[in-house]
Amino acid sequence: MTEVVSENSEVTVLLVDDNPQNLKVLYETLKDKGYRLLIANEGEKALDLAQRHQPEVILLDIMMPEMDGYEVCQRLKADPETADCAVVFLSALDDLQTKVKGFSLGGADYISKPFQSQEVIARVKTHARVIRLERELQARNRELQGDQNRILNSISEGIYGLDAQGTIEFANPAAGVIMGCPIKDLIGRNFFETHFATAAQSPTSLPVNATCRQGIAENQRDIRMLRADKTGFPAEYRSTPKLDGDELHGAVVVFRDITVELESEQALDEARELVQEQRDQLAHTSRLTTMGEMAAGVAHEVNQPLTAIANYARVSKRMMAVENPNLTLLQETLDKIEAQSHRASEIIRRIRRFMKKPATGKEVLSVSVLLEDTRQFAEVDARNNDGAIELVIPDELPDILADPIQVQQVALNLIRNALEATRSAESALPVEVSARVTSEGCVRVEVRDHGVGLAEDAEENLFLPFYTTKDEGMGIGLSTCRSLIQAQGGDIGFERPEEGGTRFFFTLPVAIPSDTV
Repeated sequence: MTEVVSENSEVTVLLVDDNPQNLKVLYETLKDKGYRLLIANEGEKALDLAQRHQPEVILLDIMMPEMDGYEVCQRLKADPETADCAVVFLSALDDLQTKVKGFSLGGADYISKPFQSQEVIARVKTHARVIRLERELQARNRELQGDQNRILNSISEGIYGLDAQGTIEFANPAAGVIMGCPIKDLIGRNFFETHFATAAQSPTSLPVNATCRQGIAENQRDIRMLRADKTGFPAEYRSTPKLDGDELHGAVVVFRDITVELESEQALDEARELVQEQRDQLAHTSRLTTMGEMAAGVAHEVNQPLTAIANYARVSKRMMAVENPNLTLLQETLDKIEAQSHRASEIIRRIRRFMKKPATGKEVLSVSVLLEDTRQFAEVDARNNDGAIELVIPDELPDILADPIQVQQVALNLIRNALEATRSAESALPVEVSARVTSEGCVRVEVRDHGVGLAEDAEENLFLPFYTTKDEGMGIGLSTCRSLIQAQGGDIGFERPEEGGTRFFFTLPVAIPSDTV
């Protein structure tokens, strides 16, 4: 009994009969089954109770005065509040026509008088369970529909439901906001004609058409769509087919206005270009600063071949002044003049190449050639610092892809710092410049000095702008080096060797051979 009461405790049953004896029999039959029982002896009262309590099951007598059971049933089904009640007709009439009429009016079942208790109990139990499950399902559907509506209303992207011809069957609030018109004005309109000016000329090539007609999902960005007032806007959309098994019923389209996004992207691109321009300018300024610091040594380098040329020229003039000049010796002297002019020209060429602003783009470079050129350039500082530079490059080192001017600027900066650090420690050992291939497939260039080493806080500060350990330094050298190497797709850092000193390094990507692309 407890199980039955628990199962039926929320079920209401309305008993309707103008015969008090019949009501008593029904009541006695169901009173111990756990139902909430309501009683009415005529039609108007039954309708009032049904309206107020929405019973799951109504046991309804057909033959009643004033308002018979058919009319009661008809009015119950016409009222949304009571339309889902299970109406079980009660009647002594047992002909087929009576039953058909009851079912046509919305009746759920039929019990013949006189009642059989077990039949009444079984039928009430069955219909009560069905109605309760249906109401629970409806409540759940309403809850899900409410959740769905809340989700759709909260989405900032416009959403359309289209049929196979592109007719808009559904639109969420965001679609109305983007379009600039009420949702009701969008329903029933053709998506292609509404959003694209060329719909009449080339409908098959329009966005979403392949999804509606062929079930092909699409995703495009920066397409031109029209609002309700025919003004255009850039949009991004995704469309997926509406499928029922293998049958295509149209498409779901999610779209958004990307006007602000595109403006932000353009502003970001302009900011990046400005930053890169400023970085290039800073790098150029750094090279000018480097040449200013190296000016005395460079002048000495250029002056040597020019002095030699002047001396060899005077010797040549004296040799030509004699009556029978030694032509062989004269030829050797002129060859020396040519060699010294080439030497001076090479020094000037190296300076001009280092000073110019790099062209945009990267080149395939030989690391050994680039570092040898840098070593020769740095020989001026090596002599000024009473130091030396030792270059160790393996023969099979692969080429790199980088900007030669910027890489040389970084290498020269590190070599000059290493020469100064080695001199400050009064070490006679040379600065070691080497290169190797890393396990990650990059070329790693290392510059090792034999100075006193770096301070403990070097990791946090060394590559920061305007941080310097030199009395007269500006602190832009290593900061610029990091920017230049990172722009080449590499990295820069330093290590503290156990033997002392400091090892700076930078990495650069290996150039991919053209036959492997």
